[in-house]
Amino acid sequence: MQDIRQKFTIIREQIEKKVFDSYLLDYIETPIIDDDKLLVLISIMDRLELSFRDIQNYALSTMLIQIALDTHEHISNESKDEKNRQLTVLAGDYFSGLYYKLLADSEDIMMIKSLSKGVKEVNENKIFIYQCNLEGIEKLMNSIKRIESSILTKFSDYFKVDIWNDFIANFLFFKRLLNEKKQYFHSESSILFESLKNIIFPGNETKLKELSGEQRNHLLQICDHYLELSKQVIEKGVKQLPYCNDLLEKRITLLLNQYQPYAKTFVEEG
Repeated sequence: MQDIRQKFTIIREQIEKKVFDSYLLDYIETPIIDDDKLLVLISIMDRLELSFRDIQNYALSTMLIQIALDTHEHISNESKDEKNRQLTVLAGDYFSGLYYKLLADSEDIMMIKSLSKGVKEVNENKIFIYQCNLEGIEKLMNSIKRIESSILTKFSDYFKVDIWNDFIANFLFFKRLLNEKKQYFHSESSILFESLKNIIFPGNETKLKELSGEQRNHLLQICDHYLELSKQVIEKGVKQLPYCNDLLEKRITLLLNQYQPYAKTFVEEG
């Protein structure tokens, strides 16, 4: 019997072999393997009556479709290197093809249908955000949450363990908000904060980095508010999960401890 760490390590190595193609890596950014999503997938299946071979196949195929979606999202519209953009598109399509082949070989059509619903949900919400078809902050945050979690929540729905869904959605949403906040601090650029600016200050053509301290503080306070809400749901939800291994518990604690409300200090120090 392998423990959760061994399963995680073995499956991650298999994913790396699939996506770290030496030719593609010469032209595209290294595909991102989200360790938290992989860990959640393995944790969900760890207590189900599945063989390790099935766990490998389901985790690998689900991560491949997630990586395909993430790869397509990182295509830069401003890139002057057309070959780079074309290869990035093809890389995403290639990862999608691997995903379909794995599940088709296992003849698990119902899983393909389930995850396809997740793909549709992710893409619909990306359109809402990138085309600014948003009707307020709540809609924006809900779209971000669905982009991050739809694949995994459809996965848990398939195995009829949707008790995981609130935790999954808020855990991955919390992580995304933290990353957007860090990105905003380091580069003053963020799709989340850009969308927030358009909602809170409609018609304001000022760039994010040129906003006043008060305006920036307001955006950060909104982000902090949703971080706080998700943190509460995560802390409550993890206690209600029927099983949560030590590795996942440690990762949850580490992520929650990364959060510090910066909104007030941002202006004071700025």
